[in-house]
Amino acid sequence: MTISVVWGTGTAPTEMAAYDAALADAGVHNYNLVTVSSVIPADADVEAVGTAPDLGPAGNRLTVVEAHANAAGPRHVSAALAWAKSDEGPGLFYEVAGETDAAAVEARVRTGIEAGMDLRDWSFDDATVRATSTEADAGEYAAAVVVAAYGDSEPIL
Repeated sequence: MTISVVWGTGTAPTEMAAYDAALADAGVHNYNLVTVSSVIPADADVEAVGTAPDLGPAGNRLTVVEAHANAAGPRHVSAALAWAKSDEGPGLFYEVAGETDAAAVEARVRTGIEAGMDLRDWSFDDATVRATSTEADAGEYAAAVVVAAYGDSEPIL
C-alpha cells in the first residue's frame, strides 16, 4: 500500500468553505475522510505527492491522518505533518496545526515526532516534514491542511 502525503490551502467566505477549498487544493475534497491515529503499517510506503492522484469514486471513505487549521482573518494558519519509518517496518505520523507560521508548526511537529520515536523500541530513519501555510484577509477564512491518505478510497456503503 502507498500512503500519499498531500497538502493544500484555501480561503473562502466561511470556515467550512475554506476547509473544503484547502482539501480541493490537496485533491481529497470528494472523499469522506476517516481520521486514524498515527501509526504507519509495516508494509506501507509513504510518498509526498502534493496533490492526490485519483483515489477512487467521489463519496467513498478515505482513511487519513490529517493536520488542519482554520481561522478567520486577518490571521495566518499553518499545518505540518511529519513521518518516519523504522528499520523494523512500521512507522509514525505526527501532525501539528495552528494560527501561526509554517516555521513554528514545523518546529513543533519535529519535536513531537522525536518524542514519539523515543517512546518505541524501533530504530527509525530520519523524519520527513511537509508544512503549508496561508493567510486570510479581514472578512474571510483561511484553511491549511496536510493529509496522509492511506491507499485508495473504499465504498462507504
